[in-house]
Amino acid sequence: MSQRLKILNIVGARPNLPKIAPLMREMQLHPEIDPILVHTGQHYDEKLSDIFFRQMGIPAPHVNLEVGSGSHASQTAEILKRIEPVLLERKPDLVLVVGDVNSTIAVSLAAVKLGIRVAHVEAGLRSFDRTMPEEINRILTDALADYLFVTEEDAIGHLLKEGRPREAIHFVGNVMIDSLRHFLPVAQESAIGDELGLKNGAGWRPFGVLTLHRPSNVDSTEKLSQLLGAIDAVAAEMPVIFPVHPRTQQILTRGGITHHPQLRLIAPVGYLDFLCLLSKASLVLTDSGGIQEETTALGVPCLTLRENTERPITISEGTNLLVGTDPAKIVAAAHATLAGKGKAGRIPPLWDGHAAQRIVEILLRQVPRGKAS
Repeated sequence: MSQRLKILNIVGARPNLPKIAPLMREMQLHPEIDPILVHTGQHYDEKLSDIFFRQMGIPAPHVNLEVGSGSHASQTAEILKRIEPVLLERKPDLVLVVGDVNSTIAVSLAAVKLGIRVAHVEAGLRSFDRTMPEEINRILTDALADYLFVTEEDAIGHLLKEGRPREAIHFVGNVMIDSLRHFLPVAQESAIGDELGLKNGAGWRPFGVLTLHRPSNVDSTEKLSQLLGAIDAVAAEMPVIFPVHPRTQQILTRGGITHHPQLRLIAPVGYLDFLCLLSKASLVLTDSGGIQEETTALGVPCLTLRENTERPITISEGTNLLVGTDPAKIVAAAHATLAGKGKAGRIPPLWDGHAAQRIVEILLRQVPRGKAS
């Protein structure tokens, strides 16, 4: 019997979990794959991580590096240090990383130095803003990876321009959307609408959803205050639900920032509750990359409070509008959207719920086995 393909899968932060869930599920359907899950512990918090494992049916990690938070340098260094013995002991044929967090680049670097092949899921996305730590992580991971799995066609051009070989690049679709399609029916059963008083009889009242977490938006009291001032204008028309990241909450409290009573600050919620809110919202305002994709898949209007995006297909084909952080522009775009002038959008190619299946088929076909013994 031929040897099993040993794949070491890395998660580090909450946004990685909806990406790894469909890949783990697909790998477990193939007896010829030995999937190992490693959590670096970059985010470790009940609301931000554990609940996602439970809700998404992701198996408990085989290894938890328990790195915890820290500066970019110390976190990356600590992951590098702690993952090396795991790679030496487990001897995988392939390390699979997703997204653009510190765990993604750190583990890729450790693996490549040990001669272990690397697959990067969500390769080739570029904001062309090197002040974003994620942009650096994306560029470097793509320079190291042997298998580059892309979610949108623009990414292919970026990778070719950076000198990556065409045969290493595979257009497979979006694993985040695999998760969304898989879990949406369950998410629709969530009680979050009743809990937040957003339901009116059998139906939902109009409401918005806000998420903010980028340091450029939340680390300055002045900037955060300006942004929330713009959101107040939306909250004057309908409730806006704002699940607040603990770090943002500290800045709000410290800065004494006040807001409209209909801007509802709540604790972070689990994946299913959040997916339910996204799917029922009249409008979503965000600075997150993943939410731009989820709203496009759901057909919900999205205003991105950033000057750039690494996911241009959500603008060219989806429901996303890049509005920047000027309060006047945010208010004008929100009013236009609520008046029915938002973008209709369509689902991008291959965002069909089968990306994980395509990735696993390619890996089974192409990755050599058993070099490390």
